[in-house]
Amino acid sequence: MSIFERYLTLWVALCIVAGIALGRAFPGVFELIGAMEVAKVNLPVAVLIWLMIIPMLLKIDFAALRGVGRHWRGIGVTLFVNWAVKPFSMALLGWLFLGWLFRPWLPADQIPGYIAGLILLAAAPCTAMVFVWSNLTRGEPHFTLTQVALNDAIMVVAYAPIVGLLLGISAITVPWETLLLSVALYIVVPIVIAQALRARTLARGGTAALEALLRRINPVSLGALLATLVLLFGFQGRQILEQPLIIAMLAAPILVQVYFNSALAYLLNRLSGEAHCVAGPSALIGASNFFELAVAAAISLFGLFSGAALATVVGVLIEVPVMLSVVRIVNASRGWYERGAAVRRVQGAAAAAEGRGGGAS
Repeated sequence: MSIFERYLTLWVALCIVAGIALGRAFPGVFELIGAMEVAKVNLPVAVLIWLMIIPMLLKIDFAALRGVGRHWRGIGVTLFVNWAVKPFSMALLGWLFLGWLFRPWLPADQIPGYIAGLILLAAAPCTAMVFVWSNLTRGEPHFTLTQVALNDAIMVVAYAPIVGLLLGISAITVPWETLLLSVALYIVVPIVIAQALRARTLARGGTAALEALLRRINPVSLGALLATLVLLFGFQGRQILEQPLIIAMLAAPILVQVYFNSALAYLLNRLSGEAHCVAGPSALIGASNFFELAVAAAISLFGLFSGAALATVVGVLIEVPVMLSVVRIVNASRGWYERGAAVRRVQGAAAAAEGRGGGAS
């Protein structure tokens, strides 16, 4: 990890302070920025979101989907956790923590928005940082690339229906036109632009040119993320100062969700006999979130001043430390994992098949 990525939580904390201070010092400026909307899309934030998302999507090679069956156990487990468990468990945790346990200490009119933000966060599997987490667990790189590409392809068609279903179950009005517009703006269009730029770069200079491009634009992506956070906390500053514990209360269900889903994916991989180099990134992909998309969708659906936007930003705040803790758990438990009966059985069968193939040749 770069120094910037390793200390992302620190930079986010500084953005909280800077945003709140600037929001109090220059409220007129933030009101002007908030009013710059077209079809409920805030234009300055939309530009920043694109600058965040497109560089991340440049790393994705959709040609990797040809190898989707190579690690079918890990692929199946991660898809199950990402799309059949995580959004629904987060909706349940949001209702449990925010709608019941913490309800007396939260503003009643914002609780539906907070729950909506958590749903938007959990319904989008992580894209870019997964490559960092996978590398730290010595994960199988082809599995990681294939899984991320597959999740991105599924996100195009599944994100809006899942979010709409869960918002409806949570008795939150679903602005379908805005939700579909968000999917088009922040998933479909960035994927098309990123893949076109990727293909053009590879055609001109190969992998070396693509890596050079990624090095040049990665600081732009991170800078756009921090600028977006400053804006969000500028708008949310008054509410945070009035209730400073609100961030901790929003973080609680996110933390439980991360540890629950990573453990579930890890254990299911062990029971299926998948190799540890696949189970590690599978657990991390199953737990982490595409917070850039969640932030953009929350702003489009509910506004810059909404509880939904604040809830998604809390996901950014705790992303790095909590995922690093999952990395440590995965690495420390490798010996226990590989002693699993199913893992030994599958590895033994693979070794026997390889031996027969070698003998036949």
